[in-house]
Amino acid sequence: MNVKSLVAGLMGFLSGANSDKYCSPPCVPGDESIMSKKEHGTSHTPVQSNLRWSCDSKLADRICNFNRHYAENSGYFEQDSTFLQEVKGLKKPLKFYDSNTGKLLYTAPIGRTWDEFLEESHKHGWPSFRDEEVNWDLVRVLPNGETVSVDGTHLGHNLPDKKGNRYCINLVSVAGNPNAPRSSVSKDL
Repeated sequence: MNVKSLVAGLMGFLSGANSDKYCSPPCVPGDESIMSKKEHGTSHTPVQSNLRWSCDSKLADRICNFNRHYAENSGYFEQDSTFLQEVKGLKKPLKFYDSNTGKLLYTAPIGRTWDEFLEESHKHGWPSFRDEEVNWDLVRVLPNGETVSVDGTHLGHNLPDKKGNRYCINLVSVAGNPNAPRSSVSKDL
């Protein structure tokens, strides 16, 4: 996290922009202006056409750009994608990119094992990220817990538990290829 993001998070926290319930440090609060209407729903562009893990781009476009409250079905990452097959046996953290912009939003697991990451994600039904796995330069949490990218992509929600902030994120929202041309496919895990 850079100094600018840290200061923005601290100022937002001190000003009460977000309640402690949904955005306690190091979480960076955001406001509704991030999700204002743009050229393509809440984003400037539609999702990439060739998302990773065989994610459905039409579903992703609805969730990322034309939605503020709903999610892919619980368990989508396990049943309706190739995510589990493709990450099986990985030993290093995986990068998760914005499905619209290809910008890096999450890197996981950090501070826990793959088994712990997958177990928690399975338990809650969506990939579940912790504070240290979030790229706070590009991710914000709105006052109601909605978690979004600074570019207007709906990602999911922060649902804190006894361990702290837990970001339940739609796989279709973070299945992008890293800053790739919209028609190319990347095998970069």
